[in-house]
Amino acid sequence: MYVAARGGEEAIQHAELFYQALLGKLTPEAVQLVQRQLPFLLDKVMGEGSLYAPELAALALAQTGGDVYEAVLLLRAYRSTQPRIAYAEPVAADNVLTVRRISAAFKDIPGGQVLGPTLDYSHRLLRLDILDGVAEDDSPAAPAAETAAASTYPAVADWQRSQGLLPSIESDQMQAVDIPDVTTDAILFPAPRAHRLQALARADTGGVLALGYASMRGYGLIHPTVNELRLGYAEVEMKHPLSGESFSAGRVRVSQAEVITSGGQSGKAGYQLGFAATLGWNEVKLIAASTLDLEMNHHEPHPAHTEEFVMYHTEAVEASGFCIHFKLPHYVTFASSMDSVRKVIDTFYTGDKPASQELETMKQVQP
Repeated sequence: MYVAARGGEEAIQHAELFYQALLGKLTPEAVQLVQRQLPFLLDKVMGEGSLYAPELAALALAQTGGDVYEAVLLLRAYRSTQPRIAYAEPVAADNVLTVRRISAAFKDIPGGQVLGPTLDYSHRLLRLDILDGVAEDDSPAAPAAETAAASTYPAVADWQRSQGLLPSIESDQMQAVDIPDVTTDAILFPAPRAHRLQALARADTGGVLALGYASMRGYGLIHPTVNELRLGYAEVEMKHPLSGESFSAGRVRVSQAEVITSGGQSGKAGYQLGFAATLGWNEVKLIAASTLDLEMNHHEPHPAHTEEFVMYHTEAVEASGFCIHFKLPHYVTFASSMDSVRKVIDTFYTGDKPASQELETMKQVQP
């Protein structure tokens, strides 16, 4: 039983004022600074919040002092108040404006490897000179991300299918409005493929990484290799409600990853793919998520990699909310627990008889 705190309205108001004073004044300039300087954090919050809105994500982060879980909660709460006015057309990987595309499975891939914006190959050193007031050098600026690479690249998996290494797939002609939606539908197991991919797309990055890493360390059934990892910009294409013509409503950052492992389906030779995609750029999450996608396809996977376990325990808002609820008053339940403990102490651990004799007496009178 949870008991609401009473009689402390003034204290609660002062606690909120203290929190706001700790953060400092919230201004449009502060929100713009967060949006400009922390793009990858914004992507994480937007992906887990299921809402692509950089300005609103920056506001949520500034308003919560950088508490990612609270920021995600704010975004999802706001999202739930907005009506769904249309459905975008499906986005194909080879139509994404790609700025980073790598594969660990092949040295040479159709279209070539594109490193794009990354710190993978740089030294991890703190820029202490910045704290000393040394300005950045005036070296030429890098090209804009939107123009840093060719517009489109073929999918590595398509080449593998042409070689007979992967099973062929049939195009799904389902309309966007008919696709199951994990944000509105009750989750049942086994879950539809759409629910699984949507859950992984908005799952907590840390939770996905923990379970994916557990699989990689040997608790899983596969050893993944990154088949293809992409970061890019996708056009949000929609059909005009009157003319029926397709048009672009804007461009959003997206990322996707595929991992591959040996062992064909139904005992056949070949390979299998795991897939994940999300709003924003979040590479480590997608590699772990695509690994989990592949794990969940196996019969009798490790308990921590079953569909139910992964989808429930990587849900950021529910998991953080359940954890945080332990801060609420539990006076009645804990008082009841103390009464029980005191009764046991008084019965078995006080008085003239040793506790062992009391317990032995109880055993003898048991039927």
